[in-house]
Parts: sequence; C-alpha cells; structure tokens
Amino acid sequence: MAFAARSLPDHADPRSGRVLLLGATGFVGRHVGAALEGAGYEVLAVARRPRKTPASWRLYLMDLASHGPEALTALLDEERPVAVVNAAGEVWSSSVGGMRLGNQLLVDRLLAGLARSRVRPRLVQLGSVHEYAPQPSRVRLSESSATRPTTDYGRSKLEGTQAVLRAAAEGATDAVVLRLSNVIGAGAPAGSLLGHVAGQLLAAAPGTTAEVRVSPLRSSRDFVDAKDVSRAVVAAMRVPGAAGSVVNIASGSSQHVRDMVDLLIGISGRPARLVESSLTGVRPVTDTDWMGVDISRARELLDWTPGRTPRDMIADMWRAAADLASDSRGSG
Repeated sequence: MAFAARSLPDHADPRSGRVLLLGATGFVGRHVGAALEGAGYEVLAVARRPRKTPASWRLYLMDLASHGPEALTALLDEERPVAVVNAAGEVWSSSVGGMRLGNQLLVDRLLAGLARSRVRPRLVQLGSVHEYAPQPSRVRLSESSATRPTTDYGRSKLEGTQAVLRAAAEGATDAVVLRLSNVIGAGAPAGSLLGHVAGQLLAAAPGTTAEVRVSPLRSSRDFVDAKDVSRAVVAAMRVPGAAGSVVNIASGSSQHVRDMVDLLIGISGRPARLVESSLTGVRPVTDTDWMGVDISRARELLDWTPGRTPRDMIADMWRAAADLASDSRGSG
C-alpha cells in the first residue's frame, strides 16, 4: 500500500520529524496532536472513522484492531516517523469484548506492525492508573504498586501495557508506557461523570433550575488536565533514558468528586439542584473510594510536572461543551 508524500506544514520543524498518532480524533488524541504540532512535529493522524481534524494534519483511516498490521507497516516504512503515540482504545465501554478489542488486540497489532517495519520509532503507549490494584486510603499509587485491576477496563488496559513492556524487554521495540489518571479538559466524553453533569446543565430550559442526577458522590480521585498529559507525551518521546519504563501521569493530588461537580456547576453559572441516585446511566464507582497517585518518577525521569488546576481543566471542559451545544442549536 502506497501513501502520497507531502511537504511539511509551514510551521513544522523538519528537524523534529513526523509522529504517527493513533486515536487522533478522540478526546485525548486531539490534545496530544495539538501539543505535538506546537512542539514542531508533523502529525500523521490515524483513526477508524473520518472526522474533522486540523488542516495541517494528515489523516489516515485505519481500523488496526479489526484488520492486520500490514497497512500500518506500510505507513511506517513510507513516512518514517520518529515516534508513534497510541491514544486509541475503548474507555469504560459497556462491552467487555469491545474493551479487549480496543485495548488489547489493537496493541498486539500495533506491536506486530512495528516489528515488521524497517524503522524503529519510539512508541508512547497511553495506559491507565486503573491497571493498579486498589490502594488503602491515603496510600498513593506508584509505579511499583501491584497491578491487580478490579474492573474489565483496567484488566484490558493492563494486557496492553504488559504486551508493550514485553516487547521492550525483548528489544523488539523502543517503548514508554504512561499510566494516566482521570483526564479532564475540552472535549471530555459525555459519558464521564463531569460530561454527564455538563450535558444536564446544558439541556435545562433557559430560566429554569437544572436537575442534575448523578451517582452517589462518595469517592475522591486524581484528575489531570489533558494539556498536561499532552506535554508528558512529548517529553516521553524525547527522553532516551525512558525506554522500557512505566510512568504515572497525574496531578499528584486527590479531589473529592463532589467538589469537582460543584466546581463545574459554579463555573457554568447555571442554577442547579443536585440529586444523587444509583440510576443515572453513568459508570458506577467499582474500585477504591480514594485514589491518589505518586508522580515523582515523572518529575525525575521526564522533567515533567502538572501545571493546570482543577478550575483550569473544568473551565476548558465547560467552554467546549457550551460551544458545541450552541453550534448544534444553530445548525438545527
């Protein structure tokens, strides 16, 4: 399979090279692509379905999980990227099969494609802190914490991580795994807790008080801004000593989910009444009620620290959701 070569966009630094970004049209992928472009890389965006992307990105349609790795190998050999970032996968799908397909089989196909290629780019695999076993309250998750996930999502992500680490240990690929905490920012999925709250606020008739129904808000979580995650991806691509490592990427602080919901309602400026119920259609909390994450390895190995606050990430999320709702009404 041949791919047409094109010149770099005017603002791309030819010394930085190209980066193949899987899952480029997803929530995290879009943020990573913007950070890559800002750092001078040309973005080769890979996605399953055609969606709008920046004009400077090159979009390749490829369903790696459902098909073999041959097309990926051809693309790697043609474009010779300096790095591959895997931001693809299933996030808290209701289908166990879907999560295995997107988080496990896709990684196997990705590694097979890399192994067959004539180039050796750095692979940055985006994993999840939900791969770890739940920790006792006030004990932070570190990279040495046990990996005994309690959810189907965590188990499927762990299978992908382990495959990448095996390939790195065998010398088959140059790879880094970033285990992300709960990512928030512009474009956050509508099915997430905060996305669900934003949707109910936006659905309320003007001049009325929104009734916001949520699952019982009993847990505390580490929330990290999508822009901070994207900076970590760029850092992981560039640090030679990071090869074969697992690195937690998180804010380093635990926020009660009720505080995050209250902050979102306050930023929206819309009157709301919060109703806690187990019948919300939002993913229930099925692992520990308290989660904190140790990010000392990210500071030491990647020279990375988070820079954005809960207010920053929720404000970005709200503005994007409100703009999308406004655009939808305008085109309706």
